[in-house]
Amino acid sequence: MTNRRTFMHQLMGSAAWVAAPGLFSPGRVLGANDRIRIGLIGAGSRGKEIFRAALRCPQVEAAGAADVYTRRLDEAKAIAPAIKTYRDFRQLLEDKSLDALLIATPQHQHALNFVPAIQAGKDVYQEKTMAFNPDHARRMRKAFEGSGRVVQIGMQMNSGAGLRQAQELATPERLGAITAIQAFHYRNAPYGGWLREIPPDCDPEHVDWPAFEGEANRQPFDPQRYMNWRFYWDYSGGNVFENMVHQLGFWYKALGLSIPESVTMAGANYRCPRMELPDTMSVSMNHREKLLFTWNSMFGNAYYGEGYDYLFGAKGTVTHDESDQVRYLPPGTKPAGGAAETAGPSAPARAGYSDYTLQHLQNFFDCIRSRKEPICPFDLGFRTAIACQMAITSCRQQRAVHWDPQTEEIV
Repeated sequence: MTNRRTFMHQLMGSAAWVAAPGLFSPGRVLGANDRIRIGLIGAGSRGKEIFRAALRCPQVEAAGAADVYTRRLDEAKAIAPAIKTYRDFRQLLEDKSLDALLIATPQHQHALNFVPAIQAGKDVYQEKTMAFNPDHARRMRKAFEGSGRVVQIGMQMNSGAGLRQAQELATPERLGAITAIQAFHYRNAPYGGWLREIPPDCDPEHVDWPAFEGEANRQPFDPQRYMNWRFYWDYSGGNVFENMVHQLGFWYKALGLSIPESVTMAGANYRCPRMELPDTMSVSMNHREKLLFTWNSMFGNAYYGEGYDYLFGAKGTVTHDESDQVRYLPPGTKPAGGAAETAGPSAPARAGYSDYTLQHLQNFFDCIRSRKEPICPFDLGFRTAIACQMAITSCRQQRAVHWDPQTEEIV
C-alpha cells in the first residue's frame, strides 16, 4: 500500500500528469453530422445523469467509462452495455477514437482528470465547480490555453432562455447603474439531501482509495469519506461549490463580472453533525464593477427554493428564479408575493426547478463540431471557481480575503 500510495502521489502531484509527446492524437476533425464518441470519468450520481443526457443527443455514442469504484462501473455499463470500463481513467484516455470526455468526479479531482484529458487531445465537459483551488485552476488553464480544445463547464442554467432575457434587461437604459445582486438557495433537508447509505461492497477491494484521495490529505480508508465526500473539507466546497457557483455563473455571464476583489463568508453547521462544512451560510463579494454580490443559503427552510435572485439597478429590479423566469420590476413595484408565495396576474406561478442539462450538453456537442466557444467557456469556469474558493477560504480562516491579480493568489 505504501509503494502504491507513493506512486500515486508522484503521478498526480503538483506537476500533474503530462502526456508524452506524440502518444495521443490531437483529436479528429468532425463534420456537422459526424458521430461523436464520448467517455465518462466519474460515474457517480451526477456522472450517470449527464451520461444518460448525453446519449439522448443526436449522433452521440458512448465508448467507455472510468471510476475508482467497481460498483459505479457496473452502473455505467447498465446505461451503455457496449462500453469498455476502467478503474484507471488514464486507460480510457488511450482510446484514440474518443472525441470528448464528461468529467464528473468529486471536486478535488477535477484538475487531476482535466489536465491529462486536454493533453490527450480530448474536448471536455467539466462539471462544476471547475477547480478546487487556485493552483488547480492555474494548472487547468495552462493545459487549456493553446490546446484548441472545446471546454464546456457544467453550469447548465446558462443554457436556458433566462440568461438571454437577463442580458437584454440588464442594460443602462432599463436598469441604470447596477450596484447589487442578492441571491438565495434554500433547502429544507438535513445534509442538503446528500446523505448516502454505505453499500456493502464499499471497501478497499472495490474502491481504489489512493486514486480517490489524489492530492488530498492522506487518511485511512473510510467508506463514509468516500460515499459522503461532500461533507469533508478535503474533497468539497459544500453548497458554495454545489449551488452558489450556478448563480455566480448566471450573473457573471449576464453582466461580464470579474473575480471579486474581496469576499467575506460567515457560516455554521446547525443540523448536520456528520458534516464538516456549514449548512447555513452567507457570502458577500465586492466586485471592481462597483457591485456587491451577496448569496445566502440554508438547509433548514425552503422559502426561496433552489435559487432566487434580485438584480438591483437605479431604474428598476430584475428577478430570476429556479424555474428560469426573469421579470423586470419598474421602480416602486415589488414581486407579487415574493419568491415562494402566490404570484399575481403579472407574475405566473413558478413551475419548479428547470434543468437544462440536455440543452447544455447539446451546446457542447454542437461546439465540438463547429469549434465555436460554448455557452459556459473555460474563462467563466475559472472566474467562478476562484470566487467560490475565496468564500471557502474566508469561512475557514474567519476573515475577509482578497484576490491578488498579479500573483493570482487568495490573500
